[in-house]
Amino acid sequence: MIDFILTEKNFDRDNIPWNGNRFLTGNGYFGIRGTLEEYTKENMCAVNMAGIYDRAGDAWRETVNAPNPLYTYVKVNGKKYALPENEPVSHEQKLDFENGLHSRKTVWQTEKGKITVKCERFASMSRRHLIAMRYTFASDFECDAEIITGIDGDVWDINGPHFVKMRTGYEDGVNYVTGVTGEKNIFVTVRDTVNADFNAASETENTEKGVYRRISFKVESQKEYSVEKIAEITTSEDDFEPQGEITEMTYTELKAEHTAAWARIWDISKITIDGDDEAMYALNYSIYHLNCIAPREMKGKSIAARGLSGQVYKGAVFWDTEMFMIDYYIHTEPQIAKTLLQYRIYTLDGARKKAKEYGLKGAYYAWESQDGGYEGCSDYNVTDVFTKRPMRTHFRDKQYHVSAAIVYGLMKYINATGDYDILNEGAMDMAIECAEFYRSLLIKKADEPYYEIHDVVGPDEYHERVNNNAYTNRMAKFVFDTALELIDKYPSDKYDGLKPMLKDSSENIFIRKPDENGIIEQFDGYFKLEDVSVDEVRSRLIDPKEYWGGAYGVAADTQVIKQADVVAMLSMFKDDYTTEVMAKNLEYYEPRTEHGSSLSACMYSLLSCYTNNPEIAYPMFMKSAKADLTKGGKEWAGLVYIGGTHPASAGGAWIAAVKGFAGIREENGELICKPNLPKKWNGMRFKLIYKNKLYVIEVQNNSGAVMIIT
Repeated sequence: MIDFILTEKNFDRDNIPWNGNRFLTGNGYFGIRGTLEEYTKENMCAVNMAGIYDRAGDAWRETVNAPNPLYTYVKVNGKKYALPENEPVSHEQKLDFENGLHSRKTVWQTEKGKITVKCERFASMSRRHLIAMRYTFASDFECDAEIITGIDGDVWDINGPHFVKMRTGYEDGVNYVTGVTGEKNIFVTVRDTVNADFNAASETENTEKGVYRRISFKVESQKEYSVEKIAEITTSEDDFEPQGEITEMTYTELKAEHTAAWARIWDISKITIDGDDEAMYALNYSIYHLNCIAPREMKGKSIAARGLSGQVYKGAVFWDTEMFMIDYYIHTEPQIAKTLLQYRIYTLDGARKKAKEYGLKGAYYAWESQDGGYEGCSDYNVTDVFTKRPMRTHFRDKQYHVSAAIVYGLMKYINATGDYDILNEGAMDMAIECAEFYRSLLIKKADEPYYEIHDVVGPDEYHERVNNNAYTNRMAKFVFDTALELIDKYPSDKYDGLKPMLKDSSENIFIRKPDENGIIEQFDGYFKLEDVSVDEVRSRLIDPKEYWGGAYGVAADTQVIKQADVVAMLSMFKDDYTTEVMAKNLEYYEPRTEHGSSLSACMYSLLSCYTNNPEIAYPMFMKSAKADLTKGGKEWAGLVYIGGTHPASAGGAWIAAVKGFAGIREENGELICKPNLPKKWNGMRFKLIYKNKLYVIEVQNNSGAVMIIT
């Protein structure tokens, strides 16, 4: 069995932002970027809090980064040694993603000899308010050393600062820093306690934004000196309390609890692939990230598009969650999936408000949803690289398909869990009001018998304000059909009057059919655009950070698209189309797709499996599974930094593996397995939860078995 350990064996300062993402640890309550202990905000160091938002002045609203309790560096004979200032002799950074443990080992050459710093830390999965760290120093010569460790409140913000007040201090061996946000007066408090396994002098100093311990000691050659830190993070918005007092905890005890919690998670979530260690490693690394960001035991929380890797995309929740992530949670920890949907129920008022803002009815969910369903997206969401001015985009006002994604996610959950009770908890209103929203979008030309939807942005964001986007129209029909199904299942005077309207909408909305070549046109007039290669469009860029879409983007007047659009629709509604039609569209659209979004490749992989082309599916699956393992991903949209982890891609890799290669599907209320493995895969083994039962899936040489174990 391969080790689930990510390792970097040298130091490259250019990798600091990337390593912050790929070495991330988290527990759903917060995420710790995989930066080193001595790093500060200049190195994009952050402890990102789930669902805590603030707006500073007129800047974009975003999630809040907590004061950093991991800040630590060493001095030897009065000289500081820290990366990236001091080049090391050797350096190694590791992430044991089976156990959720981050570690590093760095060796520096001094005037008298070599010194070594080692550190291991984790975001506790058993007590989600806690961070634990063991920091170890050694030297091959006698010297005077100091370990400076503290809580750094001077945090990295993209659109901050968010703490308008800071309180620092120490009492009875516990240091603390409290930051108070400006918009809602939210308190974020970090407390820590430090214990050394050696005799040392300790002094505490607090500043305006931090509090620090200076631990001084005499060093013997070849002897290790360790300090252990337990830190606690709480906010005034918390809905669950800390467990225990940090002064009474040890690193060893917490680590044992933490690794046991991870073992329980992996018992159901691990996927074994026989014959392809690289794919198994990448897929389980993706699953690790999904587990790091899951809002366990947290009410009304969801998952941001960049997880907990920082403030990119304003920490907002996108359609990514219901379309690409929720499947994993439905089949491994259904309560998490329900929590994600409850977030949408809790934010229904925000969706109603947005619909009303645009003169529409029902529920129009935010493109970039923050607490309360607040729309975090602005009308000017990209900065032009040439003029440095904000560019008008239509993500906020024309991405109508987000409401349908939420209903689609709801029905995936209900069908797989049988939990119709969620409808009585607000989901029924949510589904009906999404249907009313799409009804209010419908228009009919005087001489045409069908309804159309105009002026939209589909999943392919490079083409804005198009008419009859095939994906959007089909998703709207799905919402109408779902609303009708639910009303029939649960009759109510409240909704019965809507049935004629919903039936009319479903039967008469324009659903584009394949043309004489079997191709479904993405939107009205798409085939008339310049048919040119992705490489040719890329060659027209003047600046590599230039935005491809919008009114003047290099792709806007071409058939080159950003991501799966028609292909996504076919993957979602595969039973509506023949295998031949799906294959022809896959062949047509893939060469015209830039895959400028991490959401894209998994849909192409899935459709390739559905068309019996696992060898075509495999590289797209690997692209999704390795999104955070491979350097060179898109990190800029104009002048806006968009780097971070890619949880939707991780979820998409899981979907492609389980529903694509393993061929897991539901027929007549039962799970069946119709595998379509790549040639190099001899088999797969994994577990799933379906309707409160635990299943073991065994696939060998393209024959599948489904076994119920509870």
